[in-house]
Amino acid sequence: MKLGIIGLPNVGKSTLFNAITNAGAQAANYPFCTIEPNVGVVAVPDKRLDKLAQMYNPEKFTPASIEFVDIAGLVKGASKGEGLGNKFLSNIREVDAIVHVIRCFENNDIVHVEGSIDPERDIETINLELILSDIEVLDRRIEKVKKQLKADKKYQIELDFFERVKSILEQGKSVRSVDCSKEEKILLDTVSLLTNKPIIYAANMSEKDFKDGIENNKFFRVVKNFADKENAKILPISAQIEADISELSWDEKKIFLEDIGLEESGLDRLIKACYELLGLISFLTAGKPEVRAWTILKGTKAPAAAGKIHTDIERGFIRAEVVCFEDLVACGSMTAAKEKGLVRSEGKDYVMQDGDVVLFRFNV
Repeated sequence: MKLGIIGLPNVGKSTLFNAITNAGAQAANYPFCTIEPNVGVVAVPDKRLDKLAQMYNPEKFTPASIEFVDIAGLVKGASKGEGLGNKFLSNIREVDAIVHVIRCFENNDIVHVEGSIDPERDIETINLELILSDIEVLDRRIEKVKKQLKADKKYQIELDFFERVKSILEQGKSVRSVDCSKEEKILLDTVSLLTNKPIIYAANMSEKDFKDGIENNKFFRVVKNFADKENAKILPISAQIEADISELSWDEKKIFLEDIGLEESGLDRLIKACYELLGLISFLTAGKPEVRAWTILKGTKAPAAAGKIHTDIERGFIRAEVVCFEDLVACGSMTAAKEKGLVRSEGKDYVMQDGDVVLFRFNV
């Protein structure tokens, strides 16, 4: 999973990226300090995996991972190449989902590229650049379909649909807001449109806002209203809090978060939100050689899940021996779980569930 962190200059993007990846991206108080996209890989926290590691004491421990890309600050005119915009837009095109950081705090020491704090204006500034880029891409596709239509009338349906999508974009709305049938959604996914990507609006607030209650922050309320209209996700977060706790031990971090009324770090909440946004779950494999989490789409069947481990396992799939994580922990071992009849033998049509602990049987 590859997530692109975007936003206007000086909204806290690189500070947040540094904190959650410890990758050392430069965080400076001026635009375009991130010239090349910085990339950091983060392990996905999973208490189930930690518990399995305690049970098996494995030689290797491999959590699932997420790749974060810190993409340089976009400005007005990015779709026309302003502020190195074309390069940055191409970087966004390569990610699976977007984390759009919005500045929701006031600080006279940190300049805002527009001179004032206005979350709705900031969102619309970036969305407009993404929309303009999408219109350009869609125009090329429409021209191609028009040529195909001359040879075969079946392309009329495709042309009508793409022209409808373009009209939505021209109204200043994202592709995410287009009502699509299942067939139209498949068609839409054949065009690389930026505003079709799943998005989380990350409202970057101060530590004081979390102590006082995030709903009391007027800027957060503005972002929430905007996200609700788009049916998008919103995540309250503080880049400064994440920076403060990034160097702490686990126990110190827990105390710090409890003091401001939080149970989880912003990173943990962001990862959960991204998994939900992209429809992802994890299944687990456990044994002395390795304890590991594997990320798959909801609805994935057992053979395809086996293919995540190795294509040979999918090709020679016989069955999956599956036990629910909670049952395995309660029994203390796979052998004990089998004796109690809690280990199921599942075939090719089995749909994997989050937290399944699996042993695949195969023959090549």
